[in-house]
Amino acid sequence: MMSPNKICAITDESIQYAQQLIKAGELIVVPTDTVYGIACDPTNSEAVKKLFTVKERPLSKSIQVIISDLNDLQQLGLELPQPLDILAEGLLPGGFSPIATVKTEESPLVTMKHEEDGTQTQAIRIPDCPSLNAIVRMTGPLACTSANKSGETSASTVMEAYTALGNDVALYLDAGPTPGSTGSTVVAADPQATDGIIILREGVIPSAVIHHYAIRANAFFMPASLMDQQGGKTLNDALIAVLNTSQFDQES
Repeated sequence: MMSPNKICAITDESIQYAQQLIKAGELIVVPTDTVYGIACDPTNSEAVKKLFTVKERPLSKSIQVIISDLNDLQQLGLELPQPLDILAEGLLPGGFSPIATVKTEESPLVTMKHEEDGTQTQAIRIPDCPSLNAIVRMTGPLACTSANKSGETSASTVMEAYTALGNDVALYLDAGPTPGSTGSTVVAADPQATDGIIILREGVIPSAVIHHYAIRANAFFMPASLMDQQGGKTLNDALIAVLNTSQFDQES
């Protein structure tokens, strides 16, 4: 078995080792489609506390959960409000981080944010990163934030992450340089906004692009039970098709 505090290429063996470490409450560093991230089990309170401590991240700041696909939302007790559900279908996987709402008290997550109105929310991510997708399929959902000390520059190489975090992390999984040092765009639903959303953090997808698609999502939205009599598809499906065939490059 590989020793801890080691930088490893991503192989079947290192992914299996990462799974063991996550189950044991340890921290790992993983590549994403934006920057390297420090990750742990989002259902393990001690592991999440360790992540905040190592990163020196204020507890007031929330943390994202990486999932393998949107089907994972149900098992986590989460749902995406309109129009984020439609945007997610078209913009994920990629640099889009929608804020999900917690729909059940039985959610296993300990990373949820408690809002002032009494609701609970959780930012989610499905990165467009085959290496990370392979890791998450083995480990399950991961609490993840950029692999650097809070307030410092994000790491676009595994060595930059190691320099920042050192031996406090049990395993560094190296997939080479990431596309850039800019994180994902974080978006929440806002019923009071004209297009139904608010940009909480602009990232690799420009705010203007998100707002453009949100306007289209609201214009096209209708209950899934109302079918297009011509093609047998919902207008939701039509919008998703438009988003999926867009010429917009999420890495630009």
